Amino acid sequence: MRTFSRWLALAACVSGAAAYADDNDLQVSRFGNPRAQDAEGNLTNAAANANFQAFARVMGAAIGSVNLMPPETTGHSAWAVNAELSVVSLPDSVAIPTEKPQQPSTVLIPSIHVRKGLPFSLELGGRVGWVEKSSQVVATGEVKWAVNEGFTWLPDVGVRGHVTKLFGARDLSLTVMGLDIGVGKQFPLGGMVTLTPYGGLDLSFVGATTSTLEFDPERGYEGTTDDDSRAALQTAGQYAKVSFGDNMNQRIYGGVRFIGGVLQLGAELSLTRTGSVSVPTLNNPNVTEDRGLPAVFAFNTTLGFDF
Repeated sequence: MRTFSRWLALAACVSGAAAYADDNDLQVSRFGNPRAQDAEGNLTNAAANANFQAFARVMGAAIGSVNLMPPETTGHSAWAVNAELSVVSLPDSVAIPTEKPQQPSTVLIPSIHVRKGLPFSLELGGRVGWVEKSSQVVATGEVKWAVNEGFTWLPDVGVRGHVTKLFGARDLSLTVMGLDIGVGKQFPLGGMVTLTPYGGLDLSFVGATTSTLEFDPERGYEGTTDDDSRAALQTAGQYAKVSFGDNMNQRIYGGVRFIGGVLQLGAELSLTRTGSVSVPTLNNPNVTEDRGLPAVFAFNTTLGFDF
């Protein structure tokens, strides 16, 4: 009996730790119920869907704001393994519903990036990162084709397709798909030492949905009546879907990579334009106006090996 009690206590501790929410974990229901109405049947939170869309575009820019590789490939038989760190600046004018009431101005995303060269100037890659102070993981899969690489007098040109998904965010599915075109040129500094400046344009498409949310967590379920059930339909719902085709971010980036033997070092700056969203006006929720969203800045560094 004593042994059973110890196991029960351990299970309670583990379950309590799993339920703990850290500062940067997301709580998307904080945008409020988009179907909330006053006594006359007028919507009182008509901007909730627009606020969710703005958040999705900015968060999509944050998790997809890194490239950290020039357009050239590693070579058909080579590997590259890198530890990376992204420092992403989050705009104050767009609400990020973190558990901590005061949203962060910057967020760190450390990650591991693995790339494998293939024949015909192709390259496959994968990146797994972690959003600091949260239980959220960012995973990216990518494929790159070097249209032109290795010529003496011509720059290297590459095309990269990528998909990034956010895992571990409660009630939220957020995915970013993109296509970028990069240009760079490798310059030998002597022996096995090279320096490669590069830059490019990345077009990213953001998609986001939520599960059914309960906007009144204080509402009880015991002894409910038909009226209570009808009321429950008014306190539960989803935000409007953020569709890939209607939500495109434009990211420009530039960086430099240094290789000495098998050692790689690199740094990169990027700026992502997040476009605009349609927000209902205060006087008439049926009339909307476009609201421009701020850009997202990121500084990225990498340290790894090419072999």
